[in-house]
Amino acid sequence: MAKGRTEGVLVTGVYGAGKSSVAAELASLLEARGDRYALLDLDYLSWASSIERTRSGELQLMLLNLAAVTANYMQAGIERFVLAYFLRNSGELQAVRSALPFPLRIARLELPLAEIRQRLATDVTCGRVEDLREAEASIAAGHGVGLEDIALANDRSVQLVARDLMSFLGWL
Repeated sequence: MAKGRTEGVLVTGVYGAGKSSVAAELASLLEARGDRYALLDLDYLSWASSIERTRSGELQLMLLNLAAVTANYMQAGIERFVLAYFLRNSGELQAVRSALPFPLRIARLELPLAEIRQRLATDVTCGRVEDLREAEASIAAGHGVGLEDIALANDRSVQLVARDLMSFLGWL
């Protein structure tokens, strides 16, 4: 990346695919190099009890918050954005891209459903049963497939996946 050029990557995949872990590792690699970056798990930008609890309502709130947060980070000098979020379709991708004033590449994580089941089974939060159902339905429906610039198998160490992504992005 040329100095002064802001860009981002969105790590996507179904629940349990490892989006947050890979994004956090990518952020750690950027931090170790001294890059100016921000890490945003976009689910947190719409986690509120007072909104319409539909995918559409949550998406709209997330997009409003995303635009505001990224503007603040850019004003503070951030040049690289690492985002994590499950994109289901091209409409959601377009909406996210429209909320951002910089180019965004998409990295989709792939993981066999059996591995996702194993990962989610060890999580103690009460919402994981529903997350597993959503992951199964999304995989069966092919949600999110074909939106990516790169698909990465996430059946190896998070460090290797993050380094492969860094290489793809030209951020090494």
